[in-house]
Amino acid sequence: MLSEYPLFDSHMHIIDKRFPLVSNNGYSPPEFDCKEYLKRMSSYQLCGGVIVSGSFQAFDQSYLTEALKNLGSKFVGVTQLPASVSDEEILRLNILGVRAIRFNLKRGGSEEVKHLSSMAARVHEIANWHVELYVDSKEIKDLYSTIIGLPSVSIDHMGLSKSGFKLLTQLAEKGVRVKATGFSRVDFKITTALKSLYLANPKALMFGSDLPSTRAPHPYSNDDFMLVAETLDKGAAMKVFSENAIEFYKPTIS
Repeated sequence: MLSEYPLFDSHMHIIDKRFPLVSNNGYSPPEFDCKEYLKRMSSYQLCGGVIVSGSFQAFDQSYLTEALKNLGSKFVGVTQLPASVSDEEILRLNILGVRAIRFNLKRGGSEEVKHLSSMAARVHEIANWHVELYVDSKEIKDLYSTIIGLPSVSIDHMGLSKSGFKLLTQLAEKGVRVKATGFSRVDFKITTALKSLYLANPKALMFGSDLPSTRAPHPYSNDDFMLVAETLDKGAAMKVFSENAIEFYKPTIS
């Protein structure tokens, strides 16, 4: 079953201790390099994926540059940048395969939220990037109008909280992408959430492994993939496992 569907892994982390790491709230992640990632995913029909910068990587680009080089053009990057970043640096990273900037409102390590709208508009104009938000959906109410005004955006881990899920669904209806990732991080029933979000917008959901599941209550399991496959019909599963993310990130798929 794992190899039945092509998988474009929309959310995973590469942690290479040859490059700078920043302890975040006393947490330092274990190493998880490109070889370990590919070994873990060897039983999948992996057709690419998204390397996401974590709070513990802050504004470092060296690890991401190396990971994109090692994994190849089927993989893209989501980085964290300061508001002072130059246009030239954005364009350089774009050539290397970066496709979005991340605002980590849950853990920190990224730029402050006051720069969200201006940076989202800027990177979209310069390189057609989108913004990714690691935000608890119970905090979406205060950010709703800001999020709706962004050129292009996705939200990690299905928003985490049941209390904000209705607003998350409304955002999906309006075109915001939502990552079906980090299942052990959420406080609601996964199957119900998958059905609701897919019904709200068939293009919204994008599945990701969240490997190596840093700070998650439970690490990623193949059962997470199977749960999606068993919850949605085959056409819907194809969209969630690969088609939606490929359309959104536009990697080089040969």
